Amino acid sequence: MTNTDQNKMLQMELKHGVVKIKLRPDLAPLAAERLLTLSQQGFYDDTPFHRVIEGFMAQGGDPSGTGTKGSDLPDLKAEFTKAESFHRGMIGMARTMDPNSANSQFFIMFDNAPHLDGQYTIVGQVIEGMEFVDQIKRGGGANGMVNDPDRIIKMSVINE
Repeated sequence: MTNTDQNKMLQMELKHGVVKIKLRPDLAPLAAERLLTLSQQGFYDDTPFHRVIEGFMAQGGDPSGTGTKGSDLPDLKAEFTKAESFHRGMIGMARTMDPNSANSQFFIMFDNAPHLDGQYTIVGQVIEGMEFVDQIKRGGGANGMVNDPDRIIKMSVINE
């Protein structure tokens, strides 16, 4: 990330309102750069929150809505930290069982989840509009898959 990228944030437009996300390149420079790049390309526009679990998190970033796809860019190496904790409003990078498989999918925490600390990459945090994240349609069953899910209308890069 360049110095000018250090002050960039994401603005995520949802049907209920606008969410502002402060990226954390200090914790995860590769993941922060990936979210900036994909947002600038319009990759996240109209993508669903395909997996949403009450009291845990909302996951999006897969245009297919299946939770099995990502961008055409290569997967990222893990940037795990214990310097920060997964708490309400934190943004993490989703991955498979392979720690180095994060790509485009991310999740937003509804509540604290200390069991994720040091196991997933923290890439940012919601600094405005968490009340709109709270309104994202929830899924059912153990995996939280959502029928007719809410979508990101537009995700763009803004300056702080």
